[in-house]
Amino acid sequence: MEELYLKRKIDAFLSIWKQNNDRKPLIVKGPRQVGKTESIKKFAGENYESFIEINFVEEPKYKMIIEDGYKADDIIRNISRIDPSKKFIPQKTLIFFDELQEFPEIATALKFFKIDGRFDIICSGSLLGIHYRRIESNSVGYKVDYNMFSMDFEEFLWAKGYDNIAIEEMFWHMKTGLPFNELEMKQYSNLFLDYCILGGMPAVVREYIKNDTFEGTLDIQHQLLNDYKEDIRKYVEGVDQTRILNVFEQIPVQLGKDNKKFQISKVAKGARFGDYRGCIEWLRDAGIINICYCMNFPELPLKGNYSDSKYKLYFFDTGLFVSMLDEEAQEDLRANKNLDVYKGALYENIVGEALTKCGYGLYYYKKDDSRLEEDFFVRTQDSLVPVEVKATNGTAKSLRTLIQSQAYPDIQWGIKFTAGNVGFSDSIYTFPYFCTFLLKDYLKWMNLPEEERRKEFED
Repeated sequence: MEELYLKRKIDAFLSIWKQNNDRKPLIVKGPRQVGKTESIKKFAGENYESFIEINFVEEPKYKMIIEDGYKADDIIRNISRIDPSKKFIPQKTLIFFDELQEFPEIATALKFFKIDGRFDIICSGSLLGIHYRRIESNSVGYKVDYNMFSMDFEEFLWAKGYDNIAIEEMFWHMKTGLPFNELEMKQYSNLFLDYCILGGMPAVVREYIKNDTFEGTLDIQHQLLNDYKEDIRKYVEGVDQTRILNVFEQIPVQLGKDNKKFQISKVAKGARFGDYRGCIEWLRDAGIINICYCMNFPELPLKGNYSDSKYKLYFFDTGLFVSMLDEEAQEDLRANKNLDVYKGALYENIVGEALTKCGYGLYYYKKDDSRLEEDFFVRTQDSLVPVEVKATNGTAKSLRTLIQSQAYPDIQWGIKFTAGNVGFSDSIYTFPYFCTFLLKDYLKWMNLPEEERRKEFED
């Protein structure tokens, strides 16, 4: 039986890329097993007469294809020597170099393939961030990048059979401020909780769709975590290997605490920031964690206005974070959907993950010697927007202070994500957690002139 294909956002991107007559070779980056290869193969099957896949992990002999140089003709000749059955049809062939991290040197050939112009090229691989300086310098100006993540909630809804009309309706509730009805709230909240527990790794979601239960999903998550640890052992040498694994294991433990700021001193006895800084950057470059930096002061611009030694670490996929919790918490979550101690951490991680998938950098603020603390910040063209994640529907004191105090002129309004419905009060727009994936679209819409927004409702 053919495996269920899960529709992804990269599908639309690949179609647009193909329509560009002056298209450059494409590099698809992202953590391992988020669905890169699967999406590229499906696209190739639907759009090309010939598809040539070269996997540098499974077939290391193909590392010899640059022996005569990097020109398209030389590489094609050498591929044909290794496998004469591969067909190179001009304008109808996609060449796919997979597991690029094993052979970054091939990136030098992208310039020559672009100049040659007869064949389309896509490269992909996990852990590309680690090697990216080399790849970038070898192919600068001759390639396009695409960052792929695990599935976001919109893609999860597609997998469950929801169409774009349902998503447009969700967005309409955000724009109008009209609450969801009871049935919609229950339905979307339950689906969102399932998504929090499962995460967006395609193998996990596919199992859930197939069985319509959580059965078998935890085993897949544990296997994925083992694969990530294996990558750390494979690509990291010496003492850093242990340090990176220690940080990896510590993230769920530290997120479960009231003070979610990541503390190096808790990772190992005598641990110092200087020794671990590179380890945290390695995990970020591998796509395994998202770093949320503490701002020096809540004002624009965001970039450069933060401390690189004060941060919170979030997992790139909340489902994998959940699967690292102790067995009792696991059982509680899956059987009773009781979030208990990890509730705040779980929702902070999921909002941080959603913001990253929207293309935002992550920033928070904690005022020294004060209880003023804000979970996240995003920006519109001319204002800074604080984003609060509330595990309960309680008051958001810090958020109100930031909006009302004259000390923060860049902040005029804020957003709060809760388990509750849509609402507006005291310049705070409240949305259910399940709307987080629409935040970027909402901010774009808020940036429009007021007449334009009003006209939309009249239409």
